[in-house]
Amino acid sequence: MRLFWPAVLMLATSCGLAEDGTQPVVSGTFGSKPVVAIPKGAPGRTPRITVLSVGSGRRTVAGDVVLADVDIRRWSGNQPYMNTYDANQPTTVVFDGRQVSETWRQSLIGHPAGSRVMLVSPAAEALGPNVPLTGVSPADTLVLVFDILGGYPPDARLVGRPLPVVPADLTPAALPRTIIDGSGREVVAGAKVVIQYVAASWPSRTVVDSSYRRGGPSAFTLKPGSVPEAWLDALVGRHVGSRVAVPSPGDRPILYVIDVLDTITQA
Repeated sequence: MRLFWPAVLMLATSCGLAEDGTQPVVSGTFGSKPVVAIPKGAPGRTPRITVLSVGSGRRTVAGDVVLADVDIRRWSGNQPYMNTYDANQPTTVVFDGRQVSETWRQSLIGHPAGSRVMLVSPAAEALGPNVPLTGVSPADTLVLVFDILGGYPPDARLVGRPLPVVPADLTPAALPRTIIDGSGREVVAGAKVVIQYVAASWPSRTVVDSSYRRGGPSAFTLKPGSVPEAWLDALVGRHVGSRVAVPSPGDRPILYVIDVLDTITQA
């Protein structure tokens, strides 16, 4: 589905420099929570997209699932609105024809992984999927800073491998085990991992969650409280390209099979 918006987006490549005193200045490195200085001037009413830094990874394309960290704040008073850095949970944006704002499409599509992009826009056009318009009016200006972690096909999988299934002998009492041993970068504690997974309940072994059903890969930060506890020991030390069976014991045991597609070390 094509989207049409009345405002014409202005794509700037000013590396964060102020434009006539009305351009926010962003500092900090890719992957770290940005520090945003907002000028005293009026923001204007036309959405502006500024590429702050260009990454060296694969360029995102239409149809991708784009994974990104984002910091959103109000122009007025430089008040934080929401961010994914503190939550250690990057946002997942599926560009498969679902309704996604044109500002997000132009901010996230066509840029290499590792890029930092800023969007300044009225709230009505600035918010993406699953971001509620709460506490601001549609005309209020928001400043969004995206760190693009990468774009992936919705059906991304380990090359030459079938879709993951839960092994018949996997039980909550079992230890995590490698089903396929990858040869890519090593996953370290605190890194972001890009995965596809299936999750089955015990003892019925019914699939209760699957990234394939949810639209494609997701990114998680391997820190306590950000992922199921069992994932931490099971994934740290594995390599990109691995498939790992991970029992998660507890009051409601879950059996996971996780494909490690990529890893991104925190800044």
